[in-house]
Amino acid sequence: MKKKADIILIASLLILAAAVFLVVKLTQKPGSWAVVAVEGQEIQRIRLSEDGIYELNGGTNTLEIKDGRAHMIKADCPDKLCTYQGFIDSDGQAIICLPNRLTVVVSGPENKSASKTDFTL
Repeated sequence: MKKKADIILIASLLILAAAVFLVVKLTQKPGSWAVVAVEGQEIQRIRLSEDGIYELNGGTNTLEIKDGRAHMIKADCPDKLCTYQGFIDSDGQAIICLPNRLTVVVSGPENKSASKTDFTL
């Protein structure tokens, strides 16, 4: 009896997790800008539609924009966690490098003014 209840609970949790994942994925809005900030101050705004490689924060980090997505490809911090965060492309997604006090946040569609990011590290 206990095994059946455990299986039902696990199945229910998996279905709930899948439903939440789908809702989040389907409601994400595509972004148009990568907003770069150091110590909470915006220093650069890069269009996600323009592929390129950008040196940030005096060369401490290198950001790649490719196919409408942003990815940190290099960092001089000890753990390099920001390079493992993967590509971001939806409004509100962020790459954060705490040691270098740098954030890259994807901001809204081109037909709206990009929202100001307020990350203070």
